[in-house]
Amino acid sequence: MWINMKNFEVAELLRNIAQLLEIQGELIFKIRAYEKAALTIENLEEDITEIWKQNKLEELPGIGKALAEKISEFLKTGKLDYYEKLKKQVPVKVEELRKIPGLGPKTTLKLYKRLNIKTVNELEKAAKEGKIQEIEGLGATVEHNLLKSIEFAKSSGKRFLLGHALDIAEEIKNKLKSLSCVDKIEIAGSLRRRKETIGDIDILAESKKAEEVMSFFTKMNDVEEILAKGNLKSSVRLKEGLQADLRIVEEKSYGAALLYFTGSKQHNIALRKIAIKRGMKLSEYGIFDKKSDKMLAGKTEEECYKKLGLQYIEPEIREDESSIEAAKKGILPKLIGYKDIKGDLQMHTEWSDGNNTIEEMAAAAKQLGYEYICITDHTGQLKIANALDKEGIVKQRKEIDRINEKLQKKLQNFTILQGIEVNIKNNGALDMKNDVLKQIDIVLASIHSGFRNPKEKITDRIIKAMENEHVDIIAHPFGRLINSRPGLEMDFYKILEKARETKTVLEINAYPERLDLSDVHVRAAINAKVKLSIGTDSHDASQLRNCKLGIAVARRGWAEKKDIINSYALNDMIKLLKL
Repeated sequence: MWINMKNFEVAELLRNIAQLLEIQGELIFKIRAYEKAALTIENLEEDITEIWKQNKLEELPGIGKALAEKISEFLKTGKLDYYEKLKKQVPVKVEELRKIPGLGPKTTLKLYKRLNIKTVNELEKAAKEGKIQEIEGLGATVEHNLLKSIEFAKSSGKRFLLGHALDIAEEIKNKLKSLSCVDKIEIAGSLRRRKETIGDIDILAESKKAEEVMSFFTKMNDVEEILAKGNLKSSVRLKEGLQADLRIVEEKSYGAALLYFTGSKQHNIALRKIAIKRGMKLSEYGIFDKKSDKMLAGKTEEECYKKLGLQYIEPEIREDESSIEAAKKGILPKLIGYKDIKGDLQMHTEWSDGNNTIEEMAAAAKQLGYEYICITDHTGQLKIANALDKEGIVKQRKEIDRINEKLQKKLQNFTILQGIEVNIKNNGALDMKNDVLKQIDIVLASIHSGFRNPKEKITDRIIKAMENEHVDIIAHPFGRLINSRPGLEMDFYKILEKARETKTVLEINAYPERLDLSDVHVRAAINAKVKLSIGTDSHDASQLRNCKLGIAVARRGWAEKKDIINSYALNDMIKLLKL
């Protein structure tokens, strides 16, 4: 699946409108309608253009007649008159300013009225000149945080999310693999290491008809521009904005080339040092005897590592020298496999802000080979997510019981658990009472507000939540959105101590924009003997496949099967939760 840029464009348009309406002081229900519609379209697997052509926009959750007409106008003409008029009424560049983490509509309006700030450049200039701290209700802390946020937005650059880049790369790989003249093909580079953001795509292939392969590669439908074309290497810019490079190598050098073009710079330098100490030379063409220049290895990665006296190192952990040191001693972990997960422990349905029914989510999960899932719709005070109240939770339990009974009658080995995602309030309390929480199979707790709280307060909020006997998992602990919002500031080692003490599980959230915990924090959790879970945070059945991204993060963090609770069978998984 390619990145659906049109869905992204429409969602961004609706969010920009919502922000402009909020700046204008429009009624909250109208603002929320645009935000919910943006979320629905962003989570669609199908192209919004196709839905529009079939005249089915109003069948989408949260899309009424008025919104459908606006979306239709934008898809038909490429612009929306309503939006253009709004921009004239509120002449701030919301497209720019929305990308600054922590800059909300109220602050944007205040900055416009007091300092006539309309762009990010004007915002940065005013902050550096100390003008923002002079505005009543803002102050020096807000000014300092805005400068940090501007720096974060700049440093994020134009790198692509792992999930998006991986979809594109796999489709290119499959197209090339279908050619009879391609003998072997693999994705290389940072994408093979599954880094959370990707600059470009590297693909390595083995073929005796390089010219034919290159011709096909450069003429693909999704190629926007040919940057370079040669017999053994070509580079193209794709319509999505990513650069893709293809290299053709000989059979005898395929493994060495894959090794060279996969490992980080630090990893490759360390391997070359080992080769030199052993009287050998290592390059993308193979391993050679330094004196005779005789080729000693190169056909496969496995034989290259073996020749260097190392265990085979999985691509995801070819980052620094720690994996090489472990490989020397033969103590590398057996990383969790991409087929080891038995159930997904975070997803949302139409009961809150998801697109599908419980039964549809279960059917999609069964197709992936899962044995169980946990429905974790939002509860409490998160109004934008259509959060469930106590009565809604009771009704949902009856629905889950009904579906489970239906599945058992069909002799299907599959179980649906009822979970909830409850909010951690500013004082660390949960926005659902304990008499409700104790009825739930798995309780996830997460922070959805107060992201600017000081480090100590964030730490205390999470610790207090973990101390609740009913909280099983802390979901997306850092609350980050890659390239959009930095993670919460917290004392993670205190969090780990409390998680171990209270037997609270920490989540690896596999949603492409989150990947939270990160690989660094996964490794720290494993070292602290804290159990982890993987949840896709799916809002659409099609997103359940994102579990592979969470597994990739787990592997980069050196996680084994035993470290991830939902790699266990249902009854064994439940035993790892709080009793």
